[in-house]
Amino acid sequence: MKLIFPVPPEADGALLRNFLRRCAVSTELARAVKFHGSGFWAGGQPILANRRVEAGQDIWFELPADGAGVAPQPEIPVQAVYEDAFAIVLDKPPHLAVHPTLNYPLDTLANGYAARMEARGESPVFRPVNRIDKDTSGLVLAAKNGYAAPLLARNVEKLYYAVVEGELPLGKGVIDAPIGRQAESIIGRCVTPDGKPSRTEYTIIRAEHGLSLAACVPVTGRTHQIRVHFASIGHPLAGDDLYGGSRERIGRQALHCAEQRFRVPEYEMTPEGIRITAPPLEQSRAVTVKSPLPPDLRALFGEDPLEI
Repeated sequence: MKLIFPVPPEADGALLRNFLRRCAVSTELARAVKFHGSGFWAGGQPILANRRVEAGQDIWFELPADGAGVAPQPEIPVQAVYEDAFAIVLDKPPHLAVHPTLNYPLDTLANGYAARMEARGESPVFRPVNRIDKDTSGLVLAAKNGYAAPLLARNVEKLYYAVVEGELPLGKGVIDAPIGRQAESIIGRCVTPDGKPSRTEYTIIRAEHGLSLAACVPVTGRTHQIRVHFASIGHPLAGDDLYGGSRERIGRQALHCAEQRFRVPEYEMTPEGIRITAPPLEQSRAVTVKSPLPPDLRALFGEDPLEI
């Protein structure tokens, strides 16, 4: 895949390395292009990082080839709810791991993604920007190439819906408490003075039948953050038996990634490649993707709690 960056008048005379930084080309990618790829080009001529670019030039490079990725499994469900040249958002069902681990070497979202992209002749390498637990449902944002991965990772915002035990007061709240590993546990986390700073902002939308529906924004991105934070205030997620929740009403933690907001470069597809029409660090397109509350979470209230 070729990426093309036109040099605007205000970048005339800039060193190539500085122009690439302005175009959000990471240092890691620049090194890969230099040492393992086609190098950088100004029109039809190669150009080095210490050379100056000129207004009106097209600076371009080929993205280095990806590896094979994980084993493709076309039988794994993959529902894409948004896709462009740089990003893809998948709506993951519960009970499906995002990527292979020691416990789940196959049958993951990554395996289904690899099959989908391989069938289309695109890179099968799965680059998730956010990861959600196996039993959490909802949106997973992935970068489609090495250029997009760091660009997306630094600007994504997420909204989760969580059903927690107990009836909390309606309205806004904040849980600001450090999270670290539970003693002698590989998986478990807990609120601890020795943990990393962690902040969850939430709004209680509905509270009845001994449950509360919370719209949560994890300001930080710690492992199990929403689950641990609500458990720490005595309101574990319904179904989350790892942190004290009951599975009497639902057989998994009642957590759903419902909305993601991120920005992608303005671009156009041309016969030559992908032409970035504006420097991504200065101008980009805002994207918002949503996923409805899944049936098992709606059923906890007997109706869709978001429609009341």
